[in-house]
Amino acid sequence: MFDDEDKPEQSASDAPGVVVPAESGGTPPPAAIPDAGEAAGADAEKAAMVEQAKSRVAAVKESLADKATASPPAAPGAPKPPVKKKEEGPKPVDASGDVLVKKLRQHFSSGIGEATSFLTQLSIRVDAENILAVCAFLRDDPSAQFNYLSDLTCVHYPMRTEAPLEVVYNLFSIARNERVRLKVELAEGESVDSVTSVWPAADWMEREVYDLFGVSFRNHPDMRRILLPVDWEGHPLRKDYPLEFIENAWTKRHLPEMTDVQREQLDQRRAYGLEILSVPQERMMREILQSGKEVMPKDK
Repeated sequence: MFDDEDKPEQSASDAPGVVVPAESGGTPPPAAIPDAGEAAGADAEKAAMVEQAKSRVAAVKESLADKATASPPAAPGAPKPPVKKKEEGPKPVDASGDVLVKKLRQHFSSGIGEATSFLTQLSIRVDAENILAVCAFLRDDPSAQFNYLSDLTCVHYPMRTEAPLEVVYNLFSIARNERVRLKVELAEGESVDSVTSVWPAADWMEREVYDLFGVSFRNHPDMRRILLPVDWEGHPLRKDYPLEFIENAWTKRHLPEMTDVQREQLDQRRAYGLEILSVPQERMMREILQSGKEVMPKDK
């Protein structure tokens, strides 16, 4: 048997009920060691991410609930709500009360027709027999002073059988910075007085209308085509003028004869949209026209 002196010494940490202080250098108990995740802050970060995910889910649910409350789903088979119509754009309004319209009607009475205003643009219909006098009045009247013809053109309305052509005069007052548009309706084959005596700049404008629309102007100083050859058939800016290529009489008269092979080659080029690749006969025609021949001789 061992005496008390022979027993192995028991460490203080192994003694029951004895807690060794940290500074004693002994091994602390497991309960006193903090969790590794908590020590690194991972648990706090994870908790923050979970809270963010919960808040996002709650926001989505709230938005869906608001949509369901605002517009409940239609019952199966129920008609769809009507589509909201777009707002209509501006429309012409009557301009009979305009000061200029009243003055023109005082001077020309029934020669002045309908007057409308569209986006502050005044348009007045004038009878064909009064257009020259109306233009001279608008140029010379101190309260009008429309001293500049900015444009003269034409519009073709094939559905209007009585007056399918409409000559349009766009006038501008440089002094007053105002514009007015005059319109003259014409029947097929009807002519109208030239306004070159009022505005000399109308010369080439009226020739262009004559060339492309077929409207003739009386007392014009040089009434002939300006863009197309004098013997060209038809007026290309009319809406009934065919858009596709036509082998018209002018082409037959002026282009040299072509063999069947050359004709087939030309048709193939046109079928593929390659008219610009001219054949020798077309180049020959170009040389003839550039050799000094007068293509548009002035009518004597």
